[in-house]
Amino acid sequence: MAFSARGITSGLRTRLLFMLIAPLILLALLNAWFDYRSADNVAIQQDQRLAALVPLLADSVIGEGVRRTDPPVLLLAPAVEEFLKERPGYAAFALVDADGKVLSGERWLDGVPPTQEPQFHSEENSGVTWRIVSQRQQTVLGEVVVTVADGSDPRQQWARSILLKVLLPNLVLVAAAAFSVSWAVERALKPLLDLKEAVEGRSPRDLDAIDAQASPEEVRPLVQSLNRLFSLVNAQAESQRRFVADAAHQLRTPLAGLQAQVEAWAQAANASPSDGTIRLPTEQVNKLRSATRRTSQLANQLLALSRADATMQAQPMQLVELKALCEDLLETHLDAATAKQIDLGLDTLPATVLGHEWLLRELLGNLVDNAVKYTPQGGTVTIHCGRRGGNAFLEVEDDGPGVPPAVLPHILERFYRVQGTQGEGNGLGLAIAQEIARVHHSQLQLQPGAHGRGLKITLVLPG
Repeated sequence: MAFSARGITSGLRTRLLFMLIAPLILLALLNAWFDYRSADNVAIQQDQRLAALVPLLADSVIGEGVRRTDPPVLLLAPAVEEFLKERPGYAAFALVDADGKVLSGERWLDGVPPTQEPQFHSEENSGVTWRIVSQRQQTVLGEVVVTVADGSDPRQQWARSILLKVLLPNLVLVAAAAFSVSWAVERALKPLLDLKEAVEGRSPRDLDAIDAQASPEEVRPLVQSLNRLFSLVNAQAESQRRFVADAAHQLRTPLAGLQAQVEAWAQAANASPSDGTIRLPTEQVNKLRSATRRTSQLANQLLALSRADATMQAQPMQLVELKALCEDLLETHLDAATAKQIDLGLDTLPATVLGHEWLLRELLGNLVDNAVKYTPQGGTVTIHCGRRGGNAFLEVEDDGPGVPPAVLPHILERFYRVQGTQGEGNGLGLAIAQEIARVHHSQLQLQPGAHGRGLKITLVLPG
């Protein structure tokens, strides 16, 4: 079962954030749109008020000036006077004759509309955007162009203030909401993340049930489903372990008797008869002895593997002195090495680790046994231990034929043997050693021996 941190954090979190933040962004945009529509409605009303001031301003002309160059005499209507007083600096007007000459008012308002209808437009002057209406009107002076300008156009004000009054507050609101929602989502997903970390931190062999009551109600069905799965897998694994252990145990006794009988036959077959008795076929008996030895070794290794599984489940780790372990293994394999004239030596320094002593003994025994088996007569096998780079290590090095680089990754697989290899192995020794390495949170490292000869197998143990 694989739980992905990225799948949870970038999956559920992203979807929840999107689902919660997207409506806020839409609401902010909708709010800006409504603000604009409100300003647009106010602007329409403003245009209507400006258009209503045009005839009133035309009626305010009551006569010519004393001289033709003087502005006409105005008696402003109350509405026009109020408009000019309410907006000092933002209200203007002009009276323009048919030739475009400004008779009264602001001289920059000198445009002449092409038609009789009111003409609206916006224009910038002195840093102010003005809303301007112009229309031809009949006055006591004849036809003139009456222009009224308002510098407080709501649409322009909205455009100028959109950043500070609309967008910026909405962006701050969205950012604050995103932070708050992210924090809330993080807190809401924490039980699920804790569950993920608890499952990820487990050993592959740890199939104990998870406490469902410690999980939120929404996650509890998932925890219960996981517990059911763990129970099924544990039952199946336990059944398989019992079968392997029972089969291996049942095979050991008859195989031991068979091996003893075959060994006796082999000794008799290899001895020269002196009493005229019929000699047993030596080649066939030796083949039978080799097959019996391999079968006995296989049964012992299967039993060791089963015991290793049980140890992983139940027994706690203890302090193990590696130097003493190496010295014991040297004595155990010294006779086999001497029989092949192999120099079996030690290069050890004191080192203590936390582990299962008998499992490390089984691992080191398998490595030394393999090295002695496959190193040719007169070779060298060395057992190393000590500390390197802050970690303890066990190492077995030989100067035998070594392993081709192409098959090096496969020799740790169960029942794998290099083609053409001589010997009585079953391809389980290194596989068992690798399983024991995993129990100790490590793995075997394979590389050529000194000067590129032979094979060096290293187990680095943390602590």
